[in-house]
Amino acid sequence: MTDTPHTIRRALISVSDKTGIDAFAKRLSALGVEILSTGGTAAMLRSAGISVTDVSSVTGFPEILGGRVKTLHPKIHGGILGKRKDPAHQTEMKTHGITPIDLVCINLYPFVKTVADPKTTLEMACEQIDIGGPAMVRASAKNFQDVVILTDPADYERVLGLLESKKEVGQDLKKELAAKAFLMTSAYDAAIASYLGQTGIGEFPAVLSPSFTLAQTLRYGENPHQKGAFYRSANAADRGVGTAVKRWGKELSYNNVLDAHSALALVREFSGPATVIVKHNNPCGASTGESLLETYRQARDTDPVSSFGGVVATNRPLDSETAGEMAKIFLEVVIAPGFTPEALEILTKKKDIRLLEAPDAFSQGGGEGEGGVLELRSVSGGLLVQTPDRIVMPSRDKVTFATKRIPTDSEWEDALFAFTVGKHVRSNAIILVKDRVTVGIGAGQMSRVDSVRLSGMKANRTTQGTVLASDAFFPFRDGIDEAAKLGVAGIVQPGGSIRDKEVFDAADEYGMFMILTGVRHFKH
Repeated sequence: MTDTPHTIRRALISVSDKTGIDAFAKRLSALGVEILSTGGTAAMLRSAGISVTDVSSVTGFPEILGGRVKTLHPKIHGGILGKRKDPAHQTEMKTHGITPIDLVCINLYPFVKTVADPKTTLEMACEQIDIGGPAMVRASAKNFQDVVILTDPADYERVLGLLESKKEVGQDLKKELAAKAFLMTSAYDAAIASYLGQTGIGEFPAVLSPSFTLAQTLRYGENPHQKGAFYRSANAADRGVGTAVKRWGKELSYNNVLDAHSALALVREFSGPATVIVKHNNPCGASTGESLLETYRQARDTDPVSSFGGVVATNRPLDSETAGEMAKIFLEVVIAPGFTPEALEILTKKKDIRLLEAPDAFSQGGGEGEGGVLELRSVSGGLLVQTPDRIVMPSRDKVTFATKRIPTDSEWEDALFAFTVGKHVRSNAIILVKDRVTVGIGAGQMSRVDSVRLSGMKANRTTQGTVLASDAFFPFRDGIDEAAKLGVAGIVQPGGSIRDKEVFDAADEYGMFMILTGVRHFKH
């Protein structure tokens, strides 16, 4: 091997994700760098015409145990960990015939991708736990002053550009790459710990190790004086806003992400065409219907004032007709499973809108609450964790009808729709619905009776004959009295108050039906 005009003379390459690796290795080889490799990576590089030295020829020991032991050897780890400026290290390395390794290019077995498949068994998952890879990554990152560690194909060009320009890989870049490597191994270990913890008894692991990767910094947090950032979950089963692709528009804000998450969470509840509009993290309109255009118009018209500047989610790919209707007002974000070319052409003419495409959020098994995903919320000194609110409206034969009048079929459908929307409205929550369209929403009030009043105040069309859903029981009859003033035909609520009889009697007095679900839906 000829001397090279830089300090990279020997590189070890062993990757699971082989994106760009043949071109990378070929350019390294052209610089006179000796390539060491193992197994499938070595075979791939040879097939690309690149000269490769097998690790087993360096160690003098074959790969064993089905490939579980390949690089765990002093001639590999000594070559990585030996300090170049430490005379004692250099003497020992020469004594034991250890040649320095100057660059290590590693990525790990696809554990996260493997366990995202519901068919994966525990044994299959364990086989995807990389041992030698993380050991070499950590060793290289520890000795970053002497070793370049590459764990991301996106960084190949940065290093190659320097080497081909006969420049050194500087200490600042080496340190940056080392930090990135430790982040990668920590996220990898956290994913394994989380998976193994969830295969035990109970909902919650004894030690929770969630893993998130910085996706972007934000202009600011909820307010301009706060800093903000968005981290993407390393859990492949956690699909939604974090896995959406931005098709158009400026960067998302902190509040955009929150509102898009809330809108997406609600619209995913419906099987038929549906649209949800969210403002300040509360639905201000929701509708299901025969066409996406119909549902958007109805959702918008629930509260046209609040819809202006809102975040819209649909559960069908956005078509040109609906896009044309959306283009009539200012919207912050539209998130959908997809966009037709015509819809994109219409909406990309609006410079201030953001368009997010999230097809995997609607795929089978996709979305919040699937694949062992837990809801996390930080508090001072700790973390609150809960399973997502996945429960749906009980079937008609599982609920209690507390009044003399029972709902008609159409009223039952409205009760089902109102119950579903109520899961996603901040408590105390009251939702008025007619024909599976929201009529008025009362959210976030400290007393339930005020939420009833607010739902009527927010209504943009008649509340006569609507069905009212409450996220929790009515503690007094005053809420029923206010509902009667709005012309409410019936109520769906959990029941369970010590004054239930007083509440039921009030409903009977006004000729309302009342459905008791036994299910509370607080959302704070």
